[in-house]
Amino acid sequence: MSRIQPVNPSNTPAASVPLLQAVKAKLGLVPAMVATWGHSPAAVKAYAAMSEALAGGELTAGERELIALAVAEANQCEYCLSAHLVLGKGAGLGEASMAAAREGRGTTPREQALAELATRIVQKRGLISDAEFSAARAQLSEAAVLETIATVALNIYTNYTNHIAQTEIDFPKARLHTPLKLAA
Repeated sequence: MSRIQPVNPSNTPAASVPLLQAVKAKLGLVPAMVATWGHSPAAVKAYAAMSEALAGGELTAGERELIALAVAEANQCEYCLSAHLVLGKGAGLGEASMAAAREGRGTTPREQALAELATRIVQKRGLISDAEFSAARAQLSEAAVLETIATVALNIYTNYTNHIAQTEIDFPKARLHTPLKLAA
């Protein structure tokens, strides 16, 4: 059972109502995680603003989903893993790309750079080496590196929300892999 129950029509703060309606209009539903944030309009707005800003960046929707999958596995967030496997398919990702991202890898050099960078950011709390940075930059522009950092931060927000709230999974449930450790 969730530690923080999602809002329902009888306890949703008035300021959260239009925010949740906008999510429903976009996705066709209000995921339990977003309904949990519904207790705080500021929490919903924070997620929506960052998501919207990143959607206008260099990274494609599929690339952002690859990062989300890598981060979900690195942080062992079953809710986010389950959600992003569905969202990744919706963004046009193939099974091989999604499976590789979950292992901090990619099926193309660019995917490899994104998934590995995202995983290393999480595992090393941003303190990556010059060699790790150079490996990412060999495939990614400076903008793509910065957007990867921002996408990791957004997904840490969602992962930690679900860890703390113990959000009930409302997507087809996926199983986490054993926590992975990338070679130094």
